[in-house]
Amino acid sequence: MSPNPEKSAPRPRLLLHCCCAPCSSATLERLQGAYGVDIYYYNPNIEPEAEFRKRAGEEERFVREFRPDGGVKVIVADYDHEAFEEIARGREEMPERSERCYLCYEMRMRRTAEYAREHGYDCFTTSLSISPYKSSRWINEIGERLAEETGVAFLHSDFKKQNGYARSIELSREYGLYRQDWCGCVYSKAERERRKEERAKGENRG
Repeated sequence: MSPNPEKSAPRPRLLLHCCCAPCSSATLERLQGAYGVDIYYYNPNIEPEAEFRKRAGEEERFVREFRPDGGVKVIVADYDHEAFEEIARGREEMPERSERCYLCYEMRMRRTAEYAREHGYDCFTTSLSISPYKSSRWINEIGERLAEETGVAFLHSDFKKQNGYARSIELSREYGLYRQDWCGCVYSKAERERRKEERAKGENRG
């Protein structure tokens, strides 16, 4: 009896850019059946380097404990914070979800697409769209443009849909993942602190 061609056909190799273990958790769970996934951790926006290393370590721990089908390699790129400083220069006072964020998404996705091309992946995508604070429209727009430039197909995504974000919270609790309430850059952290102070003042006045 000949093998089922659908079962014997190799899965497309997909390089998944991830920003942190919580965001990659539900994303990887959703993708692993259809793709042979490897994870690319490239996030030069994170500061300080100790925070970058902590999040990278959590990514590696999650993959070890989750034990996805077919095995998943976690590739931790160099800590290249100067690359982020360059795109943020002159945009320091911009709020979250501004041009600075768009350029940051593009920087991280571009490096992912280039790595995918250099190492023979069939496609690439990013876990960024699982966050309710990030624009999937921007992410998909960037991904399509990079696909044209690099020749590596981009997997359109809005991983927050179909309860993706809620599932990431469930998996974070199940695996005890380190979660953060800011993206990693100093500007996001400062904005988070301002909002906390404003809430505290409002509560005190109430």
